[in-house]
Amino acid sequence: QPLLQLTANRQQARVDAAEAARAQAAARLAELERGTRSERIAQAQARLTGSEQHVQFQQRELARLETLLVRKLTAHDLVDQARNTLDAARAERDAARAALDELQQGATAEEREQARQALAATVAELASARIDLEHTQIVAPVAGRLDELPFKVGERPPVGGVVAVILAGERPYARVYVPEAIRARLHTGSTATISVDGIDNTFTGTLRKVAADPSFTPYYALTEHDRGRLSFVAEVDVDKGGRELPAGVPVQVRFDLGTAQD
Repeated sequence: QPLLQLTANRQQARVDAAEAARAQAAARLAELERGTRSERIAQAQARLTGSEQHVQFQQRELARLETLLVRKLTAHDLVDQARNTLDAARAERDAARAALDELQQGATAEEREQARQALAATVAELASARIDLEHTQIVAPVAGRLDELPFKVGERPPVGGVVAVILAGERPYARVYVPEAIRARLHTGSTATISVDGIDNTFTGTLRKVAADPSFTPYYALTEHDRGRLSFVAEVDVDKGGRELPAGVPVQVRFDLGTAQD
């Protein structure tokens, strides 16, 4: 279930850009696999025809100027300029012929493979962008009760910060410290009575687990008096009636072992 929504403008823009890149790559691959459209070939053919006519015109113009130069009716500069113009026209004609040949031959296998790889890269980028977009919506990972929302609308949580606290599990539990004197008499499933400050009724509980080692491990031998000061962390499930208890309230747990109490 969604808990809150982070601002997703930047992530959405990245998704839109990735979708556009994928569409462009897919269109390019389809074009290479389908072959060149007849319209593009016709355009290239028309360009080649025009460039050939331009070459022929420049050849005639150069011949005319050379004739005039022999008769000393024109300048050398004009003839040189005509030669340069003819060379440029021939270069344009050669480029048009090469472009037409490329379109008529179609794409090579290497070009099609490059297009496939480019499409795969855009698909992966789009998947990554969509994951980042999904992460802007905070969803409860497990069933539970929402206990706290540390941030208000408009605030910016830090990277790695906690944005929601959920009390998970079917029932709450109390974390207590068991005295060393009764540790040996406790086992998983031991029953207990739980008292909460401010609540008249008591709750029943069941020992979920108890630590095998004390809350600290001394590096020296303990006397009998020192051993009696050790405590062991235990978790006690609160049975029916305790589901609505707030987190963090102090409790007192009395195990059903006579006077043993924590």
